[in-house]
Amino acid sequence: MNKVLLFGGLTPAHEILIRGAVEALGYKAEFLPTPDYHSFTVGREYCNRGMCNPAYFTIGNLLKFLMEKRAQGIDVERVYHFVTVGACGPCRFGMYESEYRNALKQVGFGNLEMSLLNQTELTSEGKLRLTPKLIWQLVKAIWIADVIRDVSYQLRPYEVRKGSVDGVVGNYLYILYTLLKEGKSLPTIIKALRTLRWELDTLRFDYSRVKPVVSVIGEFWAHTTESEGNYNIHRWLEEEGAEVKPEPVAGWIDYQLFITAELLKLEIRAKGITAERLKKLVFTELLAKSLRGFYRILRKVFSDRARELPSQKYLAELAKPYYDPLVTGGEGHLEVAKHIYAIKHKKSHMVVSVKPFGCMPSTQSDGAQAKVVADYPESIFVSVETSGDAEVNVKSRIQMKLFEAKRVAMEEFEEVLRYSGITEERFKRACKENPSLQRAFVKINAPFVSTSARVLWANRGIIHGFALSEEVLEGTEG
Repeated sequence: MNKVLLFGGLTPAHEILIRGAVEALGYKAEFLPTPDYHSFTVGREYCNRGMCNPAYFTIGNLLKFLMEKRAQGIDVERVYHFVTVGACGPCRFGMYESEYRNALKQVGFGNLEMSLLNQTELTSEGKLRLTPKLIWQLVKAIWIADVIRDVSYQLRPYEVRKGSVDGVVGNYLYILYTLLKEGKSLPTIIKALRTLRWELDTLRFDYSRVKPVVSVIGEFWAHTTESEGNYNIHRWLEEEGAEVKPEPVAGWIDYQLFITAELLKLEIRAKGITAERLKKLVFTELLAKSLRGFYRILRKVFSDRARELPSQKYLAELAKPYYDPLVTGGEGHLEVAKHIYAIKHKKSHMVVSVKPFGCMPSTQSDGAQAKVVADYPESIFVSVETSGDAEVNVKSRIQMKLFEAKRVAMEEFEEVLRYSGITEERFKRACKENPSLQRAFVKINAPFVSTSARVLWANRGIIHGFALSEEVLEGTEG
């Protein structure tokens, strides 16, 4: 294929690595700019009424890009081949392909070639074939971006020099893009990731800043994008004093494989086993196991700092009393399951569920969430709809809940101080003066939620020792 593959819709980290992975196979590729409000207004102008805002943002972003290229004298239908993801099911995502085609025709790009990657069947429509080699390239790029993104979000709120984490990560994303584009081996890529880990460990962090951990879940695009499509919710929460827990794209793919396997089992029970059904089931389960194993390898590079992928079977069991796991569409039972998982396993102080206005699967989920909150009164949960023009209202609602989360995080930290017999002043002083407590990959394994509480408990021996040496040196205490 001589045309430039044009794609977009994930985070900047994912897109630069996907570009490298695709170019390694001999394609020319380019990703769309981050969608903004202008993209939204263009989408509203050319799309049907009643679509969800991911459609307006993503379709409008494509139209805006193509119109800008046409204004520069580029024959976009001759140069570009658009690639997007498709799905079926009881939500408007299943209509995206027809919306793309309809909007492109209105703007004068009716002949633009398009390929559709089916996320549930691992098949494709159009000239771009979803081969095993292409799937592996995409998996490498997405999994690596997921792990780097997770580690970055855990470190950035505590960096001593603002912008230091983004500076190092941004540089290494370009290095990894080059390695992927050149088709370097996996050991070479892992070696670069280890160097990134070392570079991050040379930065300095202040873990005495007590911050609530906030999980961002919801409809896939709405909770994944880092753009005006969700009011830049991740970075805004950081500015408001939170540590954000983003959801990995790998978790979504893991969910798709799990549901495919469960539906196959249901089909086998209802219609009987055949060689074709058994072959497909074995392939799906082996693929899921292999991809999860690869994710664990990448986590090990960063000392398991990136969060693990929870078992899809376990998530389904958590959600089952509230939401049938076999009801698909949108994120299915995952919104409910992720909420419960965050509470039961102390993964966050607060859960924000972000979804498009009028999203049917998310509306169903919200109905179930009311029962979850009743059964788990310790939950701090807020569900918000993003419509592209309600930013003040959405952020105001989140701020009220964030105030509660900050209080809970501080109470947890003070409780750990009492358990450990360490004063807050002593902990702060140790964090500022002891280099071993300022590293990115400081010991953090402890059964608490906030990073400050985990660092305090996991390193209480070091902190006690550091404080004792100060007392002897100064002769001011005891």
